[in-house]
Amino acid sequence: MDLELAGRILDQVWAVPAGRVATYGDVSARAGSTSPRLAGRVLAELAEDDTPWHRIVRADGSPAPHLRAEQTRRLRAEGVEVLGGRVSMTRYRFNPAAAPIGHSRTAPGSAAWAVSVADDST
Repeated sequence: MDLELAGRILDQVWAVPAGRVATYGDVSARAGSTSPRLAGRVLAELAEDDTPWHRIVRADGSPAPHLRAEQTRRLRAEGVEVLGGRVSMTRYRFNPAAAPIGHSRTAPGSAAWAVSVADDST
């Protein structure tokens, strides 16, 4: 797996604020990949415990089937309505162009992470 790309995907997951969602395709495309499945794989294999994975849903707004109950609980705790097993993408989809600029977490594999790791090793 390309760890630099994986880091960019995780950066995009961290960029989705509480109360909003993005699709696997959204975070993948913003990271420079054409594969929504890669975004799912990165979340499954490389996400840390505090990664807000629950904010990433399928293109139709449905949670991951094997995580449905936990993902729905976490989304509702952030004020996202899940009705009929889906999130309204027109209401809750994150639009980074409309978002204020803020702090994004440095994810493993990102260019900033590589620099911080290199700095720590000296």
